[in-house]
Amino acid sequence: MIFAVVIPIFLLLFLGYLTVKMNLLNKVQIDSVGAFVIKVALPALLLHALASKDLKEIWLPSYILVYAGMTFLLFCLTFWVAKKVFKSTNQAHTAIFSMGACMSNTGLIGTAVLSLLMGHQATTYISLVVIIESVLLIPAVLILAEMGLQKQSDLWSVIKSTARTLLTNPLFIAVILGIGCATLKIPLPKYLDQVLGMLGQAASPLALFAIGGSLVGLGIRSINVQSIWLVFSNNMLMPLGVYLGLSAVGVSQEMLYAGTLIAAMPMPTLFGMLGQGYGLREEVLTPLMLSTVVGFMVVSSLIALWW
Repeated sequence: MIFAVVIPIFLLLFLGYLTVKMNLLNKVQIDSVGAFVIKVALPALLLHALASKDLKEIWLPSYILVYAGMTFLLFCLTFWVAKKVFKSTNQAHTAIFSMGACMSNTGLIGTAVLSLLMGHQATTYISLVVIIESVLLIPAVLILAEMGLQKQSDLWSVIKSTARTLLTNPLFIAVILGIGCATLKIPLPKYLDQVLGMLGQAASPLALFAIGGSLVGLGIRSINVQSIWLVFSNNMLMPLGVYLGLSAVGVSQEMLYAGTLIAAMPMPTLFGMLGQGYGLREEVLTPLMLSTVVGFMVVSSLIALWW
């Protein structure tokens, strides 16, 4: 089972990397592939899968509480470590670093890997983590960052700006619509459902292809203690905490494995994008690249252990 899952993953990563390396596609084009996955294919996959489920299959309070609790525990811990240990005086930078310590690449890598392992059932666990990250974590990061820069002194203006960003996020919209259809038992129109299913089938392979291509030109240039802490927190402490938490509340084996695997995924590309938007470059690109390497090692090890 390990080879049936891991070999296609690394072949798709390598194919994406090789395509850009040989200039068959350039970085702009590969970024467009990634944007298509995040804004079209993955929302289609989640809406298609969630709308056909029963609410009881989607509402998993133990899973939500454990994953959200561990996310914010590590977020707060890293915020404190950045202030007290690394002596960070820039609140925007501290907020970005703290996000990197607890947020996984759920959309791209998480979807690709879990879909291969669990099929459509994976979308339930992925969508719940998307809600946690989209509704709770990312708004908290943006609010802290904007308040730190004092671009908008009015807290209400910051909240409105963040809400506007959230409500135009296709992933978030797809999850909410999917859960709404499941709750109200409203089936999607037949032909729309077929189209969404066809688009969703492209999400996993294209996600891995885009990630492979995006690795061209990235390198681990300057590893410091802060980078090591971020990777250790993201790829070691996060999955360990989620595993122990889910084990303690007695969830199913499938839920235990899914939550732990998602938590072990590398940092999201959003970490690098936000970091550069707030004046960081090597400080976010180095841990992002390092987390990609370590994350795949941890995920591969867990797959070998459990499958």
